Parts: sequence; C-alpha cells; structure tokens
Amino acid sequence: MESSTVCPLIASILLVPLSGITTASAQLALVHEPPLNEPLEKYDNPPAAPRKMETSPRMISQFGVFTSYQVNVDANHQNILGDAANECVIAVDPTDGNKMTIAWRQFNDVTSNFRQGGWGYTTDAGITWTFPGVLQNNVFRSDPVTQSNEVGQFFYLSLQSDVQQSFYCDDLWRSTNGGQTWTEQSPDRSAGGDKAWLAIDKTNGPGHGFQYQAYDGANCAFTSAAFQRSTNGGVTWQSPVVIPNSPEWGTLDVDTNGNVFVGGWTGGTGFRCVRSSNAQIGGQTPSFDRNTAVNLGGSLLYLGAINPGGIVGQPFLAIDHSGGATNNNIYMLDSVVPSGRSTTDVMFVRSTDGGLTFSTPHKINDDPVNPSKWHWFGTFAVAPNGRLDAVWYDSRNAANNTDSQLFYSWSTDAGVTWAPNVPVTSLFNPFEGYPNQNKIGDYITIVSDNTGGNVAYSATFNFNPNSGQHEEDVYYVRVSPPGGGTPTPTPTASPTPTSTATATPTSTATATATPTATSTATPTATATPTVTPPPTATPTSTPRATPTPRSGPSARPRPTPAPRP
Repeated sequence: MESSTVCPLIASILLVPLSGITTASAQLALVHEPPLNEPLEKYDNPPAAPRKMETSPRMISQFGVFTSYQVNVDANHQNILGDAANECVIAVDPTDGNKMTIAWRQFNDVTSNFRQGGWGYTTDAGITWTFPGVLQNNVFRSDPVTQSNEVGQFFYLSLQSDVQQSFYCDDLWRSTNGGQTWTEQSPDRSAGGDKAWLAIDKTNGPGHGFQYQAYDGANCAFTSAAFQRSTNGGVTWQSPVVIPNSPEWGTLDVDTNGNVFVGGWTGGTGFRCVRSSNAQIGGQTPSFDRNTAVNLGGSLLYLGAINPGGIVGQPFLAIDHSGGATNNNIYMLDSVVPSGRSTTDVMFVRSTDGGLTFSTPHKINDDPVNPSKWHWFGTFAVAPNGRLDAVWYDSRNAANNTDSQLFYSWSTDAGVTWAPNVPVTSLFNPFEGYPNQNKIGDYITIVSDNTGGNVAYSATFNFNPNSGQHEEDVYYVRVSPPGGGTPTPTPTASPTPTSTATATPTSTATATATPTATSTATPTATATPTVTPPPTATPTSTPRATPTPRSGPSARPRPTPAPRP
C-alpha cells in the first residue's frame, strides 16, 4: 500500500494558443461512433516542464439563487493560472453532508495533456475547498470515480496506463478522514480498465460492503467489457467476468436486495441493462441472469462538435432505495442523438419490474426541438426519499448554439413528469482552456440527499490573461427544488409504455404547481449575470444542515480496433 503524495502544483507563464479547435458555431453532420473496445484514455504527452506558479482570485460564480464554488484552488484558495481540470466526480459523506470530496483529471499545464489524479475536499458543505495535490506525482491517471460507503469512508478508483498502452488498469484508494488523505487499497494493475465505474453494496444482506467495477474492453485482463468484485473492501479483486453483450461506458448500482445492475452502451442505438443476483454470494462466481435491451431514444455520440475529442453523453444507471412505493425502480439516462439529428437531448427511461422491461424514452430538456441546440453531459441521481435530480449542459440560450450552461430538473413521481428546466449557471465557452486535448472531459456527476443535489462540473468562468483564454476548472454547486422540499412538478407528456413495459407508477403530478429555482428568486432563461471573481476567498454563507444518512447470453466477439489518433 502507498500513501498519497502531496506535491505543490507548478504553474507556467508561457502558454501556447490551441489550434484545431472547433469554431463556436460549427455543427458537424456526425455521427462519429468509436469502435467498441477502443480505449478513450491514452498517454500522449509527457508531464509538462516545471514553471513558475501564478494565481488569481478563486472563482465564486453567482447565477440567480445558485452559487458555484471553484474546487481546484491552491493552498491559499486561489485559482491556479495555466492549469486545467475536468471529468469531475463527487462523493458525499452520508453521516455528515458538510463533508464531500471531488476527484478530477488534473493537468498541471495546458501545454500537455498528461493528466494525474487530482482531488479536493470540503468540510463546510462546499463553500470552501482544499486541493492537497495529486494521488501520485507524475503518474498518468484518468477516468476518476468516487464513492462513499454508509459509514462515511470515501473511495477513489483511478485508471493507469503507460505510453506504450501496454495496460489499462485501475487501482483503488481509500480515505477515512473525509478525503483529506488517501491510501492505496489494491495492488497496482490488479483490476479494472478504461471507463470503469464503481458501486458499493450498502445493504444488510450477504454482500454488505462488497465492491463492484464495470469497465470497457480496454482493460487489465484484455477481455471484452468486464465486471469485477472485491469482497474485502477493495484490497483484492477477483478474476473478471465478461458481461453479456458487453455494455460499455455506463454505470452500475445495487438494489436493496443486493442484486447488481449494470447499464451501458452496446453500439449505435443499443443500450443494455444486465443483472447479477449472485454477485452478493461471496462463494460463487458472479453471473448475469437478466439481460434487457433498453431504448433510450437515440445513439451515443462520440467526437461531436460540442466536445470534439470526447463523449457527448454516457449512460447512467441508478436505483431507488427509498423503501417506498418506488423502491428498487431502475432508472437510466443519457444524452443521445435522436434519429435525424446531429445534436443531443437528455433522455430518460425507468423499469418498475427489476429490469425486465423499460418505459419508452422521455425527453427531460423541455425547450422546443431545435437541431442546432445541445443538451449534453446529462447525469442524474436518486435521493433517499425517491426524488430524481438531473443536471446537464445546455446551449438553448446561446446565440452561437454552443456556449453552454448547467441546467437542472427534478421529478417526484419516478420520472413520469419532470419539473420545468432551471438554468443554474451563466453561459461558458466549452472550447476554451483545452489542455492540449479537445474536450472538457467525458462526464459530470451529482449526488442527491432528501432536499437537493450536490453537483461537480467543469466550466470556463476564469479568464487567463496570459493565454487570452478562459480556463477549464472544477466547480461545486448545490441544486434543489424551491425551498429544498419535494415540490409537485408541472405535468408534461407521460411516456407511453411499449408492449413489454410495466405500468406507470401511481404517483402523478399536479398541474397547478410550477416550480421555480427558489421561492423568492427565479433565474430565468434570459438572465445573463456577469461572473466576477470576489475580492476575498472568505465566504459568508452558512453551511446547510446535515442530511439524514441512509442505510445470460454469451458475449459477442469484438474486433480489435486500431488505436484512436
């Protein structure tokens, strides 16, 4: 085991202009679909040369009632000029909601896309953040994933590779002090792969504490998309099991009965939800006894105009653990390209019968269909009380069709209806601040509690005068329905079940309540407040109250593709 190396970040005065960036108004005819099993994360550049550190005031970005706090700041809570950070994931301590950690891909200098395992932590509900350094200095890392268990320990899953692309393996780190320091749990190159995600069994069943990974075909074992289990808290990982139909780039979750579900993409418009009911039995090799095709209303998009070097949206799967009428509902969401379009919508489906069938896809973004507008990086979470919170990047208010802002919606009836969409941030240019890599990562994340959601996202609010561009930085923002309660959203068209879909949940929305961003102030689609760094890094906000804790078929063959340029 190793302890994390805390190293000061070194910043640079000399920055070079980025070339080959998609113009702000460009719309490609698409569709770029990556060959399955192709790694998305590759060691391209060596670490950037050491350089002088320069700083500016950290960004606190206010939009209506929503406040975004910069996370990747130095020891004095200042913005680091010339670096970049994206692909951020958040974990929250369920025993103390003031404690959170966010992990991200850290680029010490935008002249190099050599990335490392960055992270930050907060003890005051996201108002101030500390960025101690990276997991290991000058070690190539990517695809960060975080999780928390029911007692408030944090886990950090991190991909490693090398310049020869001879391996794609993950190692797991654990923090027992709220993300302040990390210790490596698993031996290097013992598990995992590219685009891995992590789930922890928090039930009281036989699999309590088991950890599960699902990842794509570029992996440690050189197999098709695979699944791995640890029965000892991530210290060792059992041999990988190939997932039927090889769903990739999706997430996984555990229902209240200990069943493990994996949702992912299988190519084109194909998505799958697969179940293992025996992964929770430590003495058995995990197998998959349920495998369902899922229609999300479009295709996964890779190398789209809005994110030229990355994914525009990936499938997310999450399960309801509320214990109520919607308990164990399975939900999936993705930003996909509908037929005949070149831009994406945020689409949602649900299963009320344990993944046997899914509803027809429902569009969450409520603006009129416009082939020039993007709704991308969609993600969501299920609150302990069953409320659904969804966030995504959205260009509906951009004259150039690509400047984006974070949007939010929620549902209190298992996704049958969704609240009117609410803008959460100012518009930002997603094409600036590239760290010698034409993307702003591949995903953002949210974790919900009974009154709202905690969001980690990347944006380009800070301006670097040395480069003449804005910078990619990591931000935290708290979103919630008006008053932090559980409002009744305005009904929209309910999804029409397919011939195999299950009945719509009995809870329905009321047409009389139209939620706003707050009971006293509502950010509207036309609001364009100026984002201004504050003169001081000392906030005056009061932390929020601590939330209540909560407890097949064989794989088809895949050709080995050539490495992506």
